[in-house]
Order: sequence, then C-alpha cells, then structure tokens
Amino acid sequence: MSIIDPAIAVQRLPRHVAIVMDGNGRWAEARHRPRSFGHHEGVKAVRASVEACIRRHIPTLTLFAFSSENWKRPEEEVGTLMELFMKAMDREVDELVANGVSLRFIGERAAFAAPIRERMDRCEERAPASTRLQLNIAANYGGRWDIVQAARGVARAVAAGELDAARIDESVFDAYTCLADLPPLDLFIRTGGETRVSNFLLWQLAYAELWFSDVLWPDFDAGTLDAALADYARRERRFGGRGASGGAGA
Repeated sequence: MSIIDPAIAVQRLPRHVAIVMDGNGRWAEARHRPRSFGHHEGVKAVRASVEACIRRHIPTLTLFAFSSENWKRPEEEVGTLMELFMKAMDREVDELVANGVSLRFIGERAAFAAPIRERMDRCEERAPASTRLQLNIAANYGGRWDIVQAARGVARAVAAGELDAARIDESVFDAYTCLADLPPLDLFIRTGGETRVSNFLLWQLAYAELWFSDVLWPDFDAGTLDAALADYARRERRFGGRGASGGAGA
C-alpha cells in the first residue's frame, strides 16, 4: 500500500530521481547464493521502480547500472553483468516503449563490446509515441568523466569560434553535460546502507536532496520509493537562500 499522501500535490514531488542501485551481491550472499543471482533479482527492482515512477507522474528516472570503477570487479562478475545487461535490453525494451518509456544510455560507450553498443543504439531509437518517463541508464559512467567530457566540449566550441570564453558560466557549461536537456536532479537515492555518492552525477547533485536506505536493491519496491518521496515532499528546499522561517540554513 502506498504511503504517499494523496493530498501531496504533484508539484511537491521530484521531477527527476536518480538511484544508486547497491546491494545485489550482499543480498545474494545473505541467501547463500552466487552474486549473479542478486544481479538477476535486481532487474525486478528496476522494473518496479520504473512502474512506480510512471504511476506517480515522475517524468525522469536515472539509474546507476555500471560505473566506470566497476571494471575493477572480478572478471567473472563483470562478464555476468554484461550478459545480464544485453539480455535485459532485449527483453525489456518492447514493454518499456509500450508503456511510454523513452530510453537513453549515458556514459563512455567505447569500452563496451560492439554488440552491446549496437543494442544501446537500437534501444534508443525505439521512441514511444508519447513519453511518460525518460529513463536514463548510466553505464560505464562516472561523474568526473561527465564533467571532463563537458569541459572538452566547451573547449572545442571555443577553439572553433562558436563560443566566447568570456561568456562561459554555469548554464553554458551545463549544456554540455549528459543530462542537460532534462529536468534538474531533485532526489538522489542510494540503497544498500552506504552513505556516499560514489562518483555519480557530481555536477547534477549540487542542490539535490539525498536519501539513503539500508534496503538492499533487490528488496527495493514501490513502498520504499514512496518513503523517499514522502520524505522529499516534507523537506524545504532553499537552494542556498533563506527558508520560509527566515533562516539562511547551514
């Protein structure tokens, strides 16, 4: 049952939610199963999160699927993740499109094998007739990488005479980042009990609200998302200014 108060206006809910999906391996180990089992079960939580965001009219969801640091994991686990990634794309894309979900991948694609890159391209080309949710999958993504690739884009524009260096400000720089055309990030969620951002959306996190949960990712469901949304709706967002009480905040 939802814990979201129906009296909460849509305006009090985030327009862009990002989630670090942590805890698949620990979830499986607690059940004396291989870590790959946890990753497979985590796909169900992805599906539940997508469906919940659509029902709650949240237009943008960004999921951290595979970080640039994840290549350091054991070769067998990385191989399992890649296989799962390909199968999930093939299996889920039809249903996503049918439900009004537009899919985008963000991150450095060059490190992936050609078949994976081709699947990414095909999935992104499958645009729904009417978009109810923009789903961004961060794969081989890092927040620092995003900032660096944006800086390179700015530098190229300056070198080509398309941009005056004196006019570069935050809004100009932001236009070169991965999610520039989407609503600003409102709510960052991390499951699994860790309380760090792990190089995810560093530029976009500047004024986002942070919410951490001990729930391991395979157990994440609509109820857990509702708990995060309800907490978000109660917060007073100041963006560096004064709150309603007149205090500047710290």
